[in-house]
Amino acid sequence: MSDATEAHYVVAGMTCQHCVHAVQSELAAVPGVADVQVDLDTKQVVVQGTSLDDAVLRAAITEAGYAAA
Repeated sequence: MSDATEAHYVVAGMTCQHCVHAVQSELAAVPGVADVQVDLDTKQVVVQGTSLDDAVLRAAITEAGYAAA
């Protein structure tokens, strides 16, 4: 049985590829994260992985300098 999950966030304030890279890097470093997709136009972030913890993912986005909705 797999505990693979997907988390969706809207991350306001991202305006460039540097922003995208910062968010992707912080989220990719979280244990259990397998993939991070960021759409700069819509500000949507999709995180895929196993045993994802919402609080930890939000903290990673905050560490990158942004807030997750």
